Amino acid sequence: MGIVNLFGDLTYEGGAAINGQFLGMLGASAAAISIIAGTGEFLGYALRPVAGWIADRSGAYWAVTFAGYAINLCAVPAMALAGSWELAAALIIAERVGRAMRKPTVETMISYTTGELGRGRAFGLNTALDEAGATLGPLIAALILFLRGDYRTAYALLTISVLLAIMALIAARLTFPVPERLEQGRTATAKTLGLPYWLYMGAGALFAAGLLSYELGAYHLERTRTVPSEWIPVLLAFSTGSGVAANLILGRLYDWSDKVALTVGIVLSACFAPILLQGGFAMAVIAMPLWGIGYAVQDTLMKAIIAGLLPQGRRGLGFGMFYSAYGGGWLLGSVAMGLLYDRSTLALAAFVAAAQLASLPIFLLARREARRETRSNRSQ
Repeated sequence: MGIVNLFGDLTYEGGAAINGQFLGMLGASAAAISIIAGTGEFLGYALRPVAGWIADRSGAYWAVTFAGYAINLCAVPAMALAGSWELAAALIIAERVGRAMRKPTVETMISYTTGELGRGRAFGLNTALDEAGATLGPLIAALILFLRGDYRTAYALLTISVLLAIMALIAARLTFPVPERLEQGRTATAKTLGLPYWLYMGAGALFAAGLLSYELGAYHLERTRTVPSEWIPVLLAFSTGSGVAANLILGRLYDWSDKVALTVGIVLSACFAPILLQGGFAMAVIAMPLWGIGYAVQDTLMKAIIAGLLPQGRRGLGFGMFYSAYGGGWLLGSVAMGLLYDRSTLALAAFVAAAQLASLPIFLLARREARRETRSNRSQ
């Protein structure tokens, strides 16, 4: 699945690297771009419980995964045909809906390998492959812009990575038709979705509210002329390339000390927006690895945490519900950011940092409750 995600993220991030600028070119405002990104992320998370529940109830993990990837991937090259920002927005949102369909099933299947590898390492390796694709995508988009200067051509050529992702997905299905058989021992400690799970959900939503979308960040760099437009995808590639290392390091650090991994990841992520929004070109370059760290917290640490709380048979729903709340936080945060951006970038930077830092004590409280619950279960 890591190889599938490599080509999938190459497609998505290649498109995401130019979505903000493309929407702006078609006439969308900063508020519209932020709300589009937030709405897409919200639906991309809000629909996950439905997909997870269907997969858990039916056991049709592969069928749900294939349907999700088909929508998720095909919406990106279709952007080449968009004649208005409203149509482009619909395709961006459709891509997120497809992602919502396949994400819980993919995370559930990966969770079956955590008994052997360790939760941090398993999700870290998978996310590192994601980020490798996410690094190549913007570089390819940037190269096309350098050579052709045409956003539509960049979108259209991403059809190649769509085909490669689908081929890899078919190979994965043929190789591992029943992913549950990969699990060794029990990786989950909870029998129900208890207090630690709900605390983690609240902390995740708060962290998401402070996660600045790259679309708005790219719009800012373009609008302020901080970075030439053709270099913006290169900066995204730099941030995702840094994210490869961040996922591997934070994943291994999580297996050693989840408390340290969470604290380091969240504090560094909270520094991204203040540095990006208040500085020039050099500060934008410095900020990019911090953006990669923020997504490592989301894509490695949070998944490792939830995998350790969910029993087999409820993981699809559990992952889906967690990221549904995460998407709700993202939507509210994105709306607030879009409105704040037009008034004060200083206020926006303060909002982003405050939201993410406020999530840390809740994460640590949830961790303490999870340990207490585990000790209680063992004594019974």
